Amino acid sequence: MENLDVIQKVVVLLGCLYLSWRIIRYLWSFLDVEKDPLIVLVTGAAGQIGYALVPMIARGAMLGSDQPVILHMLDIEPAADILQGVKMELMDGAFPLLKGVMATTDVNEACKGVDIAIMLGGFPRRKGMATKALISKNVGIYKTQASALEQHADPNCKVLVVANPANTNALILKEFAPSIPEENITCLTRLDHNRALSQISENLNVHVGDVKNVIIWGNHSSTQYVDANHALVDIGVGHKSVKELVANNHWLDSEFITSVQQRGDAIVKARRLSSALSAASAACDHMRDWILGTPKGTWVSMGVYSDGSYGIQPGLIYSFPVTCEKGVWSIVQGLTIGEFEREKMDASARELIEEKTWAYSCLH
Repeated sequence: MENLDVIQKVVVLLGCLYLSWRIIRYLWSFLDVEKDPLIVLVTGAAGQIGYALVPMIARGAMLGSDQPVILHMLDIEPAADILQGVKMELMDGAFPLLKGVMATTDVNEACKGVDIAIMLGGFPRRKGMATKALISKNVGIYKTQASALEQHADPNCKVLVVANPANTNALILKEFAPSIPEENITCLTRLDHNRALSQISENLNVHVGDVKNVIIWGNHSSTQYVDANHALVDIGVGHKSVKELVANNHWLDSEFITSVQQRGDAIVKARRLSSALSAASAACDHMRDWILGTPKGTWVSMGVYSDGSYGIQPGLIYSFPVTCEKGVWSIVQGLTIGEFEREKMDASARELIEEKTWAYSCLH
């Protein structure tokens, strides 16, 4: 009789456990709902950077491993066949997160419903081409693309301009997409930021992941100021400043800066082609940190709309140190700026003012 009671109790216990497991699974099914796909536009998608970037997006490197995407790829008519080839390769990649692919030469079709726009497309700089000539060529392109985003993209679309001159192209885009919030239009200086991390890592013989908080101030050009004054290295038992570890201010104020500024030229000389993989990776880094947030205690460099911080003229697209949380960037405040830094930062701002003046003259 006692054995029967024990058996009955065990059966009841097992039954309760089974029912509990079914209830937990049922409740979990409501939590484990797949996210709605985000529509990501990539212009100039048939180019080198585009070819490197779109599989990164499809694999989740930009928006996370749980975020489905629909890719809209845009390029010019002469590149239509190449663009179709890229689409075929994406489909053959069988990426689980990729819920759809559009390949088109129609800017209005490409911009429909776009949540995120990565602007790689633009007139490329030819050998010996002056910046003013490059701006003149790109003003019309960015006016057209901005107008299409204004009419067809999601009103809260987040934009990253990569094509050079990136800061000024972003400014033109802002002018002709006025309904997109100004804080949603940015340009890429993360590649320069990553290059700076790499140079410090190599100099100190530490892992690049242990270096943080370099700053790219200003324009994505040779006037940019690469600042390691606030950079830190994780030494395992806390952080030490890069200045303390390098113990060579001359290197930090000269060779370090020029190495980052001229890294693109060095890659062209070595590859006989411009940076593509690193630029695509930097674009992923920029958007991922912007949307998913920067780690606590870490900032990154983004070209954003100046609000007057650090004495930089409001209305320029200027690279600042920023932190990001829940899709919103904030300029890091309160950093000490010395005389050397001030001179470099202001020189880059002056160049951006000149570019802005020239771009507006081309528009009118």
